[in-house]
Amino acid sequence: MSDSGPWFFAWCDGAQTLDVYLATLSALVHPGTQMTVMNDGNLTDTTSMDEAVAMIRTEFAEGPSGGALFDVMLSGTKRLFGCSSDCYTEEAARDISAGPIFMSTCDQRRFLCSYLELAWGRGPRSIEAEAAVAWHLLRDDLEDLLLRLCAPDASGRIRTGACANAGDWIAPVRMCATYNADAREIARDLALSWLQRQDKEMVSRNAGLSLEALRARVEAAPAGARVPLKGGSERAHALSRETVLKALATPPSALLEALEAAAAPDEAWRAAEPRAREILELTSQIAETGEGPPTWAVHTDTRAHVRFLRKHAPFHVRRLAGGGVILATHPFRSLWPLWVDALFSLGLMP
Repeated sequence: MSDSGPWFFAWCDGAQTLDVYLATLSALVHPGTQMTVMNDGNLTDTTSMDEAVAMIRTEFAEGPSGGALFDVMLSGTKRLFGCSSDCYTEEAARDISAGPIFMSTCDQRRFLCSYLELAWGRGPRSIEAEAAVAWHLLRDDLEDLLLRLCAPDASGRIRTGACANAGDWIAPVRMCATYNADAREIARDLALSWLQRQDKEMVSRNAGLSLEALRARVEAAPAGARVPLKGGSERAHALSRETVLKALATPPSALLEALEAAAAPDEAWRAAEPRAREILELTSQIAETGEGPPTWAVHTDTRAHVRFLRKHAPFHVRRLAGGGVILATHPFRSLWPLWVDALFSLGLMP
């Protein structure tokens, strides 16, 4: 049986946690499907959102958390997918690295499209193209889940969130995706990463700080201080106090434009794209018409596939209509190489 994951995290003001969490359920749960919640110490199934909400409110009031198991219709691949999510009381959330609200899918390998039936057609088999196909199928689903968790409505009550292939909310630049309700605060990801690595504090404890407060925390560190950061970049393996302060002082529009420029696919990915799109088109044709070349079972979580995705999976900078922004890449990779290239292009990293 596959493990859970990826994991999605969201931060909101502690006093609003329960109401925000219930809003996320409304945005996530597929109508008419079964939900499983705790009721008087026992797991209870219901298809009524009103009943589920009442039981979650009771469980949350008793502390330290409330949660549910439910099905989500993934927007990209149109798969009905099992997920679990929880929210924690303000007191309990202080000691939980996942933060006040978090969610995971119930089958990591299936969510990551680790097993596919693909039509190769007349062309040769290509591990690089197969890996690219998996990311094409996955990207919309991953971003959609993060967005529905972090922006279930237009209230903006969730300031920031993230996604990773593990169950802890670590430095945002080491995650595979982040969400910021206000794109003008994109430097928050960098400052939170610095604090998590420098002061060893959980990201969720500082996620709600203003940019001014974050700047003051970074400034308090000794001049020249650096923190190690692993995440696949060949250009930099550490982040300096001065780089973070310069980024916080840089106009947000310049940071976003640099990130967008740095998100361009590399040569290896561009080389794999034509064959990947050919495979996708042939496979879609068979799914729609039942006719076409034979399909073959493909496992996209082999060492070779994972190695290619960790090094070459592209980044996506998605500006949202409501003023927010999502940064994303494959869960096998981190956002650190994207940030490094953007910071170098702006002259902010020595």
